[in-house]
Amino acid sequence: MRISICVGNYAKVPYRIPELEVNVFSMEELCYCIKENAFLLDLSLLDDRLLNWIERECGLRDLAQKLHPLVHRRGMLSEFAVTILRYVGFYDEETVAETERVLKQGAGLNGLERRKNQVDYLVRKKKYKPALRGYDELLQNWRQEEGEGGDSPAAPEFLARIWHNKGVAYAGLMLYEEAAECFGHACELTGSGEYCINYLAAKRMLLSEEEYVALTGGYGEWHSQILELEKQYKAAEGEWEQQPDYLRLYNRRELRSRDRQKYQEENQRLLKALKSSYRM
Repeated sequence: MRISICVGNYAKVPYRIPELEVNVFSMEELCYCIKENAFLLDLSLLDDRLLNWIERECGLRDLAQKLHPLVHRRGMLSEFAVTILRYVGFYDEETVAETERVLKQGAGLNGLERRKNQVDYLVRKKKYKPALRGYDELLQNWRQEEGEGGDSPAAPEFLARIWHNKGVAYAGLMLYEEAAECFGHACELTGSGEYCINYLAAKRMLLSEEEYVALTGGYGEWHSQILELEKQYKAAEGEWEQQPDYLRLYNRRELRSRDRQKYQEENQRLLKALKSSYRM
């Protein structure tokens, strides 16, 4: 059993984190919000109100003193956050380093770019449906800002990254037709080999082998990448055929063609087990 010992006092008055609009009552809660929302934070976190809260509510005067120069000399957000994370010790060094990387990556980004980082994070966490909604929102906001002459990131690279990552989200849901369409948009915008190969990978999941070979004939410049893609596809296919889930499905197909009654009985047994597992 893991036991976490809190650092500092549990605050009577919470601190409300700018940008997140979240109240925290302890240093551990603050660390959690920093780590989970690193892609959203900006320099508004470097604030005397936070230093006062750390000192007065949490009783950590020495930490507040360490952070004071970073606030008043407008230090780096990543250095400020990492100082807090390492002092509290709520996360291991690998997690702290990853949080620092995300914070540095987000430094100087505008609103659209920061929002894209947030949606990309959802994809990495395999939360594909909310990610798709986020990418649609990004595309709509980008068009709006372009129309108003706003400070939107340069096209076509930014748009291509949105379309590509939207394709990744669709692929995660095994919606390969939609994924191919998104990868195709990204490829058209930049001509990037990565985007074009991902487009072909999605098509490989949809087309028969003859149709796919005919399609790749128009992509001669990517011949070596296409060969590598086919090699990876065959390896993944072979690996899948060794998985227990595949073997069960294969055996059930065999049973269906050989003994229909036993197949039906097995279906009922499996259904009963699934219902029992669900109720638990």
